[in-house]
Amino acid sequence: MAPIETTRLASQRYDARLNEILRVSAQVFAEKGFHNASMRDIARAARTSLSGLYYYFRTKEELLYLISSYAFDRVTELLEQQLSEYSDPREKLRFFVFNHLHFFIRHWNETKVLAHEADSLRGKYFDEIMAKKRRYVALMEQVLDDVQRAQQRRRKDARLSALCLLGMMNWIYTWYDPKKDTNIHRLADVMTSLFLDGFDSREANTVPSAPFQEQRL
Repeated sequence: MAPIETTRLASQRYDARLNEILRVSAQVFAEKGFHNASMRDIARAARTSLSGLYYYFRTKEELLYLISSYAFDRVTELLEQQLSEYSDPREKLRFFVFNHLHFFIRHWNETKVLAHEADSLRGKYFDEIMAKKRRYVALMEQVLDDVQRAQQRRRKDARLSALCLLGMMNWIYTWYDPKKDTNIHRLADVMTSLFLDGFDSREANTVPSAPFQEQRL
C-alpha cells in the first residue's frame, strides 16, 4: 500500500503547488495585464525558477486557460452542490447570486482576469472556456425560466436576462468594499430583489414606455 499512499501524497502536493501558482499568476495578470506580464514576472512572484513554472504548464496562454478553467469549474461545482436543495425558484436565484458573489469576491484577481482577458485566449483554449461560460449561463437561464413559470409572468428572454444579471454581478470588483459596503448575504438580497422586482416596481408599472431620443454627440 505504501506506493499508492506515496502517489496520493505526491498528487496532493502537485495540486497544492499548482493552485498556488495559479493564484499568484492571477494576481500578476490582474496587476500588469496578460500581454504585459512576463513569465519572469510570474516566476518571481511565485518564488520559483522558469523551469519550475514550465513543470506545470508549457505557455503563458495555457496558464491563462488554467486560471479561467479553474474559476469556472469551481464556481459551477459549488453551485451544483447546493442548488437542488432549494425548491422555491426565487430562493434558487438568490442562491445563484450569492454563490457567484461569494466565490468571486474571495477571488478578486481571477474575477478581473476573467473580465479583461477573455479575448486573449485562442484556439482550443478559447473554445473550451466559451463552452464553460455557455454552460454556466444555461444554468442561470434554467433558474430564470423556473421563476417565470412559478410567477406566471409574461415570458422574457431568459438568455438576455441572464447575461444582464451576470454583468451586474461581474463588475462588483470595481466598486465593492466589504469595510464600508454591505455583507455578501445582504448584497445578494439586494441584487436579487432589484433584478426580479425593479428599483421601484410601482413606478415601473405606471410610467409608459417611450423610445429613446437620439442624442447629438
